[in-house]
Amino acid sequence: MVTGSSDPARNPARGRREQLVSWAFLAPFMIAFVLFLVWPIIHGIYLSFTDQSLTGTGGAFVGFANYAEALSDPTMWRSMGNTLWFTVLSTVPLVLIALIMAVLVDRGIPGQWLWRLSFFMPFLLASTVISQIWVWIFNPQIGAANNILEAFGLEPIAWLQNAETNMYAIVIATVWWTVGFNFLLYLAALQNIPAQQYEAASLDGAGPWRQLWSITIPQLGPATVLIVMLQVLASLKLFDQAYQMLGGVSSDTTRSIVQYMYEAGFVGYRFGFSAAISYVFFALIVVIGVAQAVVVSRRRNLR
Repeated sequence: MVTGSSDPARNPARGRREQLVSWAFLAPFMIAFVLFLVWPIIHGIYLSFTDQSLTGTGGAFVGFANYAEALSDPTMWRSMGNTLWFTVLSTVPLVLIALIMAVLVDRGIPGQWLWRLSFFMPFLLASTVISQIWVWIFNPQIGAANNILEAFGLEPIAWLQNAETNMYAIVIATVWWTVGFNFLLYLAALQNIPAQQYEAASLDGAGPWRQLWSITIPQLGPATVLIVMLQVLASLKLFDQAYQMLGGVSSDTTRSIVQYMYEAGFVGYRFGFSAAISYVFFALIVVIGVAQAVVVSRRRNLR
């Protein structure tokens, strides 16, 4: 004899209970989501329309004055340009080097576990540790970078003190620090390529290079798109390694847009102006994200 029903539609009381249990499980995440994401966004938008100061003064509504000042500020645009230049300089090697590393490890070079550990280990280190390591490497007097240059008969360089080279020094440190993450993504994608494709190519007389260009790289297309998108977004957030490697000194050639936000809000005490800069930057990220999505969509349609 059936005394009840497992169908919530036939048992309203049980259906309400299940909904309450579901909301109870979701509640901690929803509370954290609202407190740490939704509310900061709303409050930040409000601040961008005020003259709020870090000292607690101000707070009057100023309309679009902060946005007008930001859009006419040459320092903001120079900082934006530095950020985009860093993104270009770092994204290309972080994708290519990670691909080369993953292919070498996937092809079965001896000691694979050691290579995987070595390639990924720097990514686990804090930015402060990475910055200090590379400050010593780029030291003009005793650094390993200049020792290598001198070994090839080249003149030593003041890497971090020279405006012409400090951005490249930060890019080199960033590539060494973060390439391990992209390496793991590529390695996972390589291991999902069926071995039968390589076997069939070998039977048809295709050598390692032909297999790489005709099988491996085309199959890694979706992974490459993902890695490029993640890397662009990560590089746009340049701040900590540049700030730490240069000792907090502002440089017209390395000041990122995030650092300029920090300087406007926590050095200049202008929270409202800093918030306006952040939303101009957010608009740039949205434009880049939409452009990437359009490019990916068109590539899929062509296929």
